[in-house]
Amino acid sequence: MRLALDPESRQPLYTQISGHFRDSILTDNLRPGVRLPAVRTLAASLGVNRATVESAYAELVAEGLVTSRQGSGFYVLPHAPGEPARARRSGDWPAWQERLRYGGYEAMSAYLPEVSRQTDWIALDGGACDPRLFPMDEFRRMLSQVMRRDGVSAVEYGEIAGYRPLRATLAQVLATQGIQTGADNILITAGSQQALSLITGLILSPGDAVVVEGPTYAGALDVFRARGLRILTVGVDEDGMDMAELEAVLSSHRPGLIYTIPNFHNPTGACLDGQRRRQLISLAGRFDVPILEDDYVGDIRYEGKAQPTLKSLDPDGRVIYMSTFSKMLIPGLRVGFVVADGPVYDHLLRSKRCHDLATCNLIQRALRDYVSVGRYHAHLQRSCTLYRRRRDAMLAALERHMPDGATWTRPKGGLFVWARLPHGTKASELLPRACGEGMVFAPGGNFYIDPAKGDDSMRLNFASNTEDVIIEGIKRLGRAMRR
Repeated sequence: MRLALDPESRQPLYTQISGHFRDSILTDNLRPGVRLPAVRTLAASLGVNRATVESAYAELVAEGLVTSRQGSGFYVLPHAPGEPARARRSGDWPAWQERLRYGGYEAMSAYLPEVSRQTDWIALDGGACDPRLFPMDEFRRMLSQVMRRDGVSAVEYGEIAGYRPLRATLAQVLATQGIQTGADNILITAGSQQALSLITGLILSPGDAVVVEGPTYAGALDVFRARGLRILTVGVDEDGMDMAELEAVLSSHRPGLIYTIPNFHNPTGACLDGQRRRQLISLAGRFDVPILEDDYVGDIRYEGKAQPTLKSLDPDGRVIYMSTFSKMLIPGLRVGFVVADGPVYDHLLRSKRCHDLATCNLIQRALRDYVSVGRYHAHLQRSCTLYRRRRDAMLAALERHMPDGATWTRPKGGLFVWARLPHGTKASELLPRACGEGMVFAPGGNFYIDPAKGDDSMRLNFASNTEDVIIEGIKRLGRAMRR
């Protein structure tokens, strides 16, 4: 490592070293979770003695910028909210950059830890399933077969709406969920995030209001903020969105859209019960407001009775349904889809063309083969069995290692356990301590308009790690909470 040390400076060498790392951490050139050079290695590289490097690292530890882990070294911690994230400040950038606006996302950025995924870190903060379960070799063979079978057609842009045989196959799958639709009402998107952005841009204008559950999916909040929308929240309990509160919001504000995650809600894991689903459809009709149903993991159920989709209860095309393969299979597939009716579908199709012309044609063709021959269903069944065991392992570990006053949900499906911290414990303060123990969780503030409202909670993903890793991660979390 090359540091510009000045032996003639009045500033001690250890202070010069700590200053270099401090600047690198606060400008995000050294990300949370990154391991600093070993003391012996850095001392030899700089031509100083080990005590000088140890003094520099001790300063960083005292400032809360790094943590020391016995036998492993020194690791960068997430820096606290309010510390600078970039070296330049307002007024230092060219004028055209100073004029850029993003819609007020800044308040949330401090709650989004970016931890380097080193082998000794345990990450319980993710939003997807375990990609290691996906049959990569089998899917690779399918890609090869598609290219041999379809030739150049497989690598052309393809249809804007998506590969028609895939849309037809999806229509058959959706029919088993009570959604009667056809290929001409299904739009393939680059994941559900693009679907969310397309739908929001079509229906709402800056300044319009959108109703969401509080808390809700952080990616949806990103989209709504970026588009300059007014975000109205309705509370969630174990049976899903509170209908009485929703009715009051609809009466007072007349929003342009209701965004909801009725199945295994992200982040709480709640499932909207049957009575409330029908109430929601009725309220939407009464106040003439469309519903965006985000069914991102509706198939991942471990117990209880499956509820009908909102789209299957929809009498007049008011519900727009979206889902994704990215969560269940592998995030990198980036294949989602929308079911919409009438003019909404036609406008979404035109908007999709403006955004990216079409979703990857080759991946769509291979995915259609994978789904149509029954492999997706088999993968789903295997995964649900495994994820249920992982859920149970996390619940047992929480019971064993959490301090008094902590509570958590027992989700009947999905990917997450939503935990409430003991009174007086803040997730934003707990996270650096957890990182110091070698694990990371998703702070509850990520999922609220005002992050402070979620600072008493956290989301834990049980699907993305093995049972042994989950148990060790919760054990580390328990240690962090007792520090």
